[in-house]
Amino acid sequence: MAKARHDRDFAARISGTATGMMVSAIALIGTPVLAQTAPPAPPPTVTPATPLAEDSPPPASAADIVVTGTRITTSGFNAPTPTTVIGEEQILKNAQPNIFNAIAQLPSLQGSTGAATGTFSTSSGTQGLSSFSLRGLGPIRTLTLLDGQRVVGANVTGVPDISMFPQLLVKRVDVVTGGASASYGSDAVGGVVNFITDTRFTGFKGNIQGGITNYGDDQQALVQAAFGKSLFNDRLHLIVSAEYDHEDGVGPGDFGTDLAKGRDWYRATTLVNTGQANNGLPQFNYRDYAQPYQYARFGLINNGPLQGIAFDQNGAPFNFNYGSNGRPTGTGGVTGCFPGNSFCVGGDLSGAPGSGASLKSSLERLNGFTRVGFDFAENNEAYVTVNLAQVKTSNQPSPGYNRPSLTVQCANPYLPQLIRDRCATAGITQFGFGTSNGNFPDPLVQTDRRQYRFVGGLKGRFDLAGTDWNYDGYYEHGITIAHIDVENTVLQNRYVAAANAITLNGAIVCADAAARAAGCQPINIFGGSPPSAAALAYVTPVNGPMQRTKLTQDVASLNFSGEPLGLWAGPLAVAFGGEYRREYYRVHGDPYGAGVTALSPNSADYPADPLLNSTLGSNWAAGNYKNGGGKYEVYEGFLELNLPLFKGDAIGRANLNGAGRVTHYSTSGTIWAWKIGGTWETPLDGIRLRAVTSRDVRAPNLSELFAAPTVTTLPNFTNPFPGGGVQAFQNTIGNPDLKPEIARNTEAGIVLSHPSWLPGLGLSFDYYSIKLDGVISTLSADQIVRFCFEGNQAFCGGFVLNSPTQGGNFINVQPFNLASWKTSGFDIEASYQWKRPLGLPGNFTLRALGTNVREFLVKAGIAGVATVDQAGANNGATPDWKWLATQSYDNDLFSLTLQERWFSDGNFGNQYVVCTTACPASTANNPTIDYNTMKGAFYVDLGGSVNLSKQVSLFFKVDNMFDHDPEPAPQTNTGLDVNPALYDTLGRIYRLGMRARF
Repeated sequence: MAKARHDRDFAARISGTATGMMVSAIALIGTPVLAQTAPPAPPPTVTPATPLAEDSPPPASAADIVVTGTRITTSGFNAPTPTTVIGEEQILKNAQPNIFNAIAQLPSLQGSTGAATGTFSTSSGTQGLSSFSLRGLGPIRTLTLLDGQRVVGANVTGVPDISMFPQLLVKRVDVVTGGASASYGSDAVGGVVNFITDTRFTGFKGNIQGGITNYGDDQQALVQAAFGKSLFNDRLHLIVSAEYDHEDGVGPGDFGTDLAKGRDWYRATTLVNTGQANNGLPQFNYRDYAQPYQYARFGLINNGPLQGIAFDQNGAPFNFNYGSNGRPTGTGGVTGCFPGNSFCVGGDLSGAPGSGASLKSSLERLNGFTRVGFDFAENNEAYVTVNLAQVKTSNQPSPGYNRPSLTVQCANPYLPQLIRDRCATAGITQFGFGTSNGNFPDPLVQTDRRQYRFVGGLKGRFDLAGTDWNYDGYYEHGITIAHIDVENTVLQNRYVAAANAITLNGAIVCADAAARAAGCQPINIFGGSPPSAAALAYVTPVNGPMQRTKLTQDVASLNFSGEPLGLWAGPLAVAFGGEYRREYYRVHGDPYGAGVTALSPNSADYPADPLLNSTLGSNWAAGNYKNGGGKYEVYEGFLELNLPLFKGDAIGRANLNGAGRVTHYSTSGTIWAWKIGGTWETPLDGIRLRAVTSRDVRAPNLSELFAAPTVTTLPNFTNPFPGGGVQAFQNTIGNPDLKPEIARNTEAGIVLSHPSWLPGLGLSFDYYSIKLDGVISTLSADQIVRFCFEGNQAFCGGFVLNSPTQGGNFINVQPFNLASWKTSGFDIEASYQWKRPLGLPGNFTLRALGTNVREFLVKAGIAGVATVDQAGANNGATPDWKWLATQSYDNDLFSLTLQERWFSDGNFGNQYVVCTTACPASTANNPTIDYNTMKGAFYVDLGGSVNLSKQVSLFFKVDNMFDHDPEPAPQTNTGLDVNPALYDTLGRIYRLGMRARF
């Protein structure tokens, strides 16, 4: 009831925000076009395209545009940090349901997350979260801003969700592809993505579009509207917008190879481990149709004299078809298969769960935005903005419930009589058993994120001592309420009790008397008969795993910029300011997942059960959310200077740009960031040189500092110390002693900007290098214990093993400032605009952007662990080459755009040694493998529009025209072997819509 009431309240707020806009929209739509008293704005489909690169000339109406690679706002200043500008026209031509999808295509953005990533996960909390990652450094190292202001995080990592931005009001996006911590603060290690909205928008504009894949799924519906009005002699400015987006997503397939809606590219491709590291043959083999031999869809006896007997849909036993001509040994192994990770190749794949994950989360988002600005003096404005947004997602991580290591009693009354007779003949009373529980309902992860963001600010200009100054001050309060609810997830101890059935007084009941007293209902795990409603309610209760998170962000910022001093080559430009920020979060989970300290909203929903661990929690098969919380405060100040060096026809014009920022974190103390660079407009026609080097920082986020602990049971942990294997608990916790990561970022480039001999041409080439030290990373429980055993005392204080009490054995797993990364490469941008091509009316525009990753070195910072180069590893996010190219033609009647997206061939990992015979010894640092190639991809998109009038246009878009299938991204398991962060996994997508602007 509380959740439903919350939904109604939130919807009412969204509705209230948009009511005025909708009334105005209806009135305007109902007004004949000829009756308009004011001249209409040009239709968006015929506006000259906004350039991709900062070095292209801005449109005539954009004289006051300031590209946000710097805080300096002086006219004629070119920042030394490369900045790519994506204009409104290109965003419209991409016709995406989420502006995130259009921007994420840029080659410099690598490893961004969205609705098609994270769908295999239950507990990450990032499903459907649209966030950018520059240079492959991860979303937490990319600072995303809205009108130069911070946005409250959508989850505990502090990363905002682009889906919650007022997308129809965005007039351009500035992507700063270099370190910008000195100018903008923490997190800008990879760069900055700044969304600039139209704060002076007047009139009405709307957009309606729909989409569908060629497989008939991921049906999409998007409705957007915005209204702006100036009142009181253009002193009061009112803007309201609202949008609704529904995307069905691409749901799961079935067990085995039946992927959703008939997609046939899934082949259960796996790196199978032969278990042999030094026999002259490769340890890992690349194989399609890998079959786990410990379980089957409806059950498989996997150990003992009856090993190899499986059960069909009706519960009838049959001899399981092992791949690789395998034969069960009766002791758990299978001859002819791969013992390193218990796989065969081929055979009965019906139990493999990999293809049963969602390819794309379903997504529904609501967004309401209001901005009221008042010019209290000329060139001075006070404003308030309110942004209310909600994003809901749903995904299926995998089907059924995979349980490979059960012990079944031969007396179980659900067993067919034939099997019980075979038990008697073999002289056994129990056997090993594995099942995917294909008769269980599939788990479902539901997320619900709500954002409430309020900003009040002042900005404008003033005169001081005869010079003009700009100021910008604001206060922001943001709240995110995030809910995660998991349906159809198993309570593991209840499942074991329910699966162990006996006959008592003529009735089939649970064998455990204490479990029976607590309501245990027996289940039949042999075959495909669904459990009874009572049994399902016992094993997978309606009140499943849940997490409730509240995040708040408070920011107060004041910045000034001006030109206080005239010098020999121009004015000295200065920007300075300060900022205060407070980040806070609180999270709690359900009692079954979190333990007795959980703050359950209704404890009656989770009654006590003697089978469940009430202290440590972690009773669910997945989604064991814990309680936690934390906060930190930041105080910082910065100064940026632009010093003109020289200016003359013979030598050109040059400037030196520098900035420094001091930041004090309540958790880790004070740290400095700085940058120094310059540009030289050479006397050569259109040629400019630029270079910049900087020290950038990223402070640990709330998750890394104060992560809600999670507890995982390690039933037979390999203990290298005397005493052997033990049962232990892995406690994953935050580390409040973490220090900021420190990066050194260097860039240098050359720009050819619209030379007189070819004014429509723009070219740039930039080299970049980023060295990141103190990278926050986490070791596994096994690594922590092993490193201590090998003599590294730094890891010996975080675990206890061989405790007299079983509960005393634990290993604390937490992040440390251990690793270091180094990446380098170069960016290429090119554009050419041809006006009236071949005498035809309109413009023809060519654009291309490319990024080369020369290296991406990951050093774990641990003795004995080799550095790995991730450049070109296409199962990650950093291919060697990534390109985006567009060709478009626009005139007053129509537009047509062709777009190509390409990235180069790569491999599974540069650490592998490829061989087929005479292989060297396979090691943890350099394992041997028989195949290590992962092809790239080439996608072609086509779009266009037709102007029905000056106010209304129809448009279409086809993405992935040739329905290019993704390449397998094999791991050492049978998950859904694909990399949605790099490859298109959905297939061809059609979109059609209408835009209007009055």
